[in-house]
Amino acid sequence: MKTFDMSFYKGKKVLITGHTGFKGSWMCLMLLMQNAKIIGYSNDVPTSPSLFDIAKISDDIVDVRGDIRDLDKLMDVFNRYEPEIVIHMAAQPIVRTSYEEPVMTFETNVMGTVNVLECVRKTKSVKSFVNVTTDKVYKNNEWEWGYRENDELFGFDPYSNSKSCSELATKSYRDSFFEQDGKYSVAISTLRAGNVIGGGDFAKDRIIPDCVRSAISGKDIVIRNPNSIRPYQFVLEPVYAYLMIAAMQYEEKSFSGSYNIGPDDEDTVNTRKLVETFCRQWNLENNSNIGYVCENNNGPHEASFLKLDTTHIKNTFSWKPRIHLEDTMKNIICFTKVWQQNGDVRDCMNRQIEDFLNL
Repeated sequence: MKTFDMSFYKGKKVLITGHTGFKGSWMCLMLLMQNAKIIGYSNDVPTSPSLFDIAKISDDIVDVRGDIRDLDKLMDVFNRYEPEIVIHMAAQPIVRTSYEEPVMTFETNVMGTVNVLECVRKTKSVKSFVNVTTDKVYKNNEWEWGYRENDELFGFDPYSNSKSCSELATKSYRDSFFEQDGKYSVAISTLRAGNVIGGGDFAKDRIIPDCVRSAISGKDIVIRNPNSIRPYQFVLEPVYAYLMIAAMQYEEKSFSGSYNIGPDDEDTVNTRKLVETFCRQWNLENNSNIGYVCENNNGPHEASFLKLDTTHIKNTFSWKPRIHLEDTMKNIICFTKVWQQNGDVRDCMNRQIEDFLNL
């Protein structure tokens, strides 16, 4: 099997929905380093501060602002720029927000996906499409082994369930419009990543941004669910995997399918261990004594155990994680120090990308 080389993206036209988000910003820089032609489509920057803004990514890409629920505008963008590869990441991604705004969550995550698929269906230039979903698409049985790609899809909360629906819509389009007699006219995959952490995530109700905000203010970190186990992974792990699969199926459509993307067992840890690792690294780097406290704030339902089986992506592409939890935390704290000191955030990100690709 031909191996993946990032240079594949040189000169390729890549349309990214949700490009202004945390993962989208890292992806844009990784592609810019390969001289790809990037078209971004996003409603707005999702946080303040925003990684997309402080890294000044809009200077080097086509930066289109629009709602993923606006099919006509989205179709205009496809018609104008004729992308070859489409990576769909636009979403309402926060579980707690999905309880507060379930209608908006389903509209964005389900019909937004349908709109992108409809544009792909009507755009002859597209050869590869990946829909980025989540590890939370599976029916959570709280069992000790990892979920596999053929396990039942049935997310509990509105966010998770909307992503399960997004998976089903993608499969329906793939089977109905893009596959005939076992051959695909467009390669289509859904990609299910674990909990993604890294520098530049400023979202609310996420554990690492909460850690960073507390540490900067000199306050102890508040943990809601210290014993919840999640598959934590450095942001460049899934970003690289998304780009790898999009490229590999571009050249060989039989790679179309669904793939889990997650860490090895050693990095599938509970929240307490994650925060302890952060505190240890932060205190070493800053000569401080940040700690944590556990508080039950009677929040909405969240699964207590979640683990992914990544055998499929490993066997198919000889893929494996490159960075483990300790080094991930060092990267997060390094980024945070550069940002705090008004340093060159983009240079810091580029160096972390280069280091990652050289591993």
